[in-house]
Amino acid sequence: MNPYASPQAYRDTSVLTASPEQLVVMLYDGAVRFLRQAEVAMDEHAWQHGFERLGRGEAIIDELLATLNMDAGEIAERLQAIYVFCKRCLVEARLQRSTDKVRHVVALLADLREAWVKLAAAAPAGTPQPAA
Repeated sequence: MNPYASPQAYRDTSVLTASPEQLVVMLYDGAVRFLRQAEVAMDEHAWQHGFERLGRGEAIIDELLATLNMDAGEIAERLQAIYVFCKRCLVEARLQRSTDKVRHVVALLADLREAWVKLAAAAPAGTPQPAA
C-alpha cells in the first residue's frame, strides 16, 4: 500500500502546506466537528462520550487562545473574549448537561470560521496573520 495515498498522509500534507489563516480554519473545523459529536452524544445520554468530545473541542479552543497574536490589538482582544466565553459555555454545558449551550458555541465558531475562510482567500501567500 502506498503510504502517501492514506488519508492521514493527505491531512499531514494539508497541515504542512497550509497558510496560517488556513490552519486557523482547520482548527475551527475540528472544534465544530467535536462539539457536534458531543451534542449528538449528549442528546443520546451518552454522557461520557459527549464529555470526551467536549474536552477535545475545548482543547482546540485552548490552542486558538494560546496562539492569539495579542500584538494585533483590538481584533485579538475580541477573539480572546469570544474564546473565553466559548470555554465558559462549554463548562456550563458539561455541568448542566445542556446541548443548547454546545449549539450556541458551535454557531459562534461557525461564524468565526466563515470570517477566517474569507480572510484566507483574500490574503496573499506569505502575508503575516493578524490574529489567531
